[in-house]
Amino acid sequence: MKPKLSAYVSDSVAQRLEIAAKRPGSNKSAIVEAALDRFLNPERDASGDAALIRRLDRMSRQLERTDRDLSVTAETIALFIRYYLTITPPLPAGDQDAARALGRERFEMFVAQVGKRIASGGKLVADVMERVSTSNPDLFIRHLEEGAPLGEAQAAATGSRAQEAAGQQPGPSPAGREEVDNV
Repeated sequence: MKPKLSAYVSDSVAQRLEIAAKRPGSNKSAIVEAALDRFLNPERDASGDAALIRRLDRMSRQLERTDRDLSVTAETIALFIRYYLTITPPLPAGDQDAARALGRERFEMFVAQVGKRIASGGKLVADVMERVSTSNPDLFIRHLEEGAPLGEAQAAATGSRAQEAAGQQPGPSPAGREEVDNV
């Protein structure tokens, strides 16, 4: 037999308890017992918190992906800047004005391309990775035990070295070719 309890509650709580007890399959004792049990043992009732925990887990995974994407972006920009500053020779004083004008023109084109990509919702990295994976699916496969280079990077590097040795200027990079195609 269950022990009997008497408790005083406010009028508003008593009215809400009356309304809740009128629902089929419930009564005042069951409602009060469930409420007290939840209050006294919050670990036992995980149903209300389960949805919150799932949502927090999902948000945590999204933040981890965002953090990873931001790290990749920062590393990519830093690597590009280092590469650009390493290979760009200083210009003679007479050519600097023309270079500045060309730089302004290229920057305006760059800003227009960024604006167009953002407006369309496209992701350049995803597009490039898709193109690369369909045209050359083995590019990112490396046979570590053999010490093989990534994909055909060695062949491309050998070709550009041959061009340099022959005194020919190398063609535009894949990114440069893509931007020309998108303009």
